[in-house]
Amino acid sequence: MTDSDDANMQIGQVAARTELSIRTIRHYDDVGLVTPSARSTGGFRLYTEADVQRLLVIRRMKPLDFTLTEMNDLLQAIDTLNEPAATAAQQTAAADYLQQCQAKTHDSIARLRKHLAYAEELDHILTARAKSR
Repeated sequence: MTDSDDANMQIGQVAARTELSIRTIRHYDDVGLVTPSARSTGGFRLYTEADVQRLLVIRRMKPLDFTLTEMNDLLQAIDTLNEPAATAAQQTAAADYLQQCQAKTHDSIARLRKHLAYAEELDHILTARAKSR
């Protein structure tokens, strides 16, 4: 590795940081959700902290049933909002999409809370049954 590679992480390090498998990270690269910021002289993918943060956003979307297309669109919207050169129309469209995704996230939170309540109720029932034996 060169000195410029010192701030970069190889895919195994990124996998450990993000709790994603190497295979999953490569898949996200293949479908364009995240692109390694560099390659080592040996051809290994190298990732920056910004890449890791992007993967963490992806990891949070996956269990909430975001499709790959929705993930890509949300990441692009986030990029647009962080882009000083984006036009007002682009910023507005990106902010609108973020609101749509936030609504979907709120729906997921409500669904998961309901599932958690069911799981807790079942746990109480099973605990009571086990104690009555």
